[in-house]
Amino acid sequence: MKPVCIIGAGLAGSEAAWQLASRGVPVRLVEMRPLKMTPAHTGGAFGELVCSNSLGADVLSSPAGILKSELRKLGSLVMRAADHSSVPAGRALAVDRERFAGEITKVLEEHPLVEIVREERSEIPSGPCIIATGPLTSGPMAESLRVLTGEEFLHFFDAVAPVLTLESVDMGKAYKGSRYGQGEDYINCPLDEAEYDALVEGLLTAERAMKHEFERKQPYFEGCLPVEILAMRGRDTLRFGPMRPVGLPDPRSGREPFAVVQLRQDNLEGTLFNMVGFQTNLKWKEQERVFRLIPALREADFVRLGVMHRNLYVNAPRVLDKALRPAGRQDLFLAGQIVGVEGYMESTAMGVVAATGLERFLHAKPFPVWPRESAIGSLLHYLSDALPETFQPMNVNLGIFSPLEKRIRSRTDRCQAVAARAAMAFDAFLESRGV
Repeated sequence: MKPVCIIGAGLAGSEAAWQLASRGVPVRLVEMRPLKMTPAHTGGAFGELVCSNSLGADVLSSPAGILKSELRKLGSLVMRAADHSSVPAGRALAVDRERFAGEITKVLEEHPLVEIVREERSEIPSGPCIIATGPLTSGPMAESLRVLTGEEFLHFFDAVAPVLTLESVDMGKAYKGSRYGQGEDYINCPLDEAEYDALVEGLLTAERAMKHEFERKQPYFEGCLPVEILAMRGRDTLRFGPMRPVGLPDPRSGREPFAVVQLRQDNLEGTLFNMVGFQTNLKWKEQERVFRLIPALREADFVRLGVMHRNLYVNAPRVLDKALRPAGRQDLFLAGQIVGVEGYMESTAMGVVAATGLERFLHAKPFPVWPRESAIGSLLHYLSDALPETFQPMNVNLGIFSPLEKRIRSRTDRCQAVAARAAMAFDAFLESRGV
């Protein structure tokens, strides 16, 4: 069998390569990094996380946990690497970025059925192929896809939060603790009312990178808004959002602070931490100046500052079929964030879907019908049935699952019921050899 081509070795492309190779299908995995970099990546490792190091909640009382459970059942390489490189993050699954990407890269480089090609592809190749170039697809490839689909790309702007060293945090002005006493996985940097107001004023007056382009009513992803944009939405927006102090009392006083900035571990050694919810488009010098207004971060040593980048995605309900194929190419599949999902695990799941579809295509077998009750099936349903006129990227959430037969008011109880139903449907799907 000739190798199938996968372009892009992010989460979706890496997962697709693993899924196909594990089923005996030879793969040629093409990645342009590090020969050509994107505005957000820092190296050439496969599956590099460019935004947060958190992969979201990892409990079945959350939609994100349901999706992770399904990926584990599918033998996901991305999930295996995440579990092996996890760092403390309470009820969430967060990873050491370098170890996570390093394991994915090593596994694929050593697989006998995976050939690695380091080059930029500007055109869509003939023959069976998966395009998983992600939201930072290069200009030439984006143009090739635009010509193929006959549709302009949609886009939004996304941002990255800064990372700093633990030793530069003033622990005399910070304290450890997870919300509601659930462990000590986070470092909390409290602010009183005057300190909070000074930070908000700093964010409002700081100079932004590429200011003119981003101020012309450009679309942001609501789930990852720059902290300075949140500050513009009102004086209290931040302390009811990423700086919410509820459930985080300062052990020295026993009282909740006026606001709090949380730091989450970013590597296994525990020497690096990122600022939770502090995605930003401020100029680098301005980031250092403004974020050092936080008392515990007066002497912060920032090893990576925030950046903003433009994310592309196709109008899936208009240009893709239920197998993630554009019209006119039965042997071409799209995967990852480029199809219109948002989130690391959602992108990984679309890699599984594309790989499964391509493997079925190669063997002239019917495509799997992913259960509507499952997280993966719900994401696919959204991609095919959303209104094209208002289509925006979607992450897994309770709103995209099919309604329960009986209404349950408690969100936790409702999610547990959805999880139980999803698990039953997904297990039956696997037992029937749906994939």
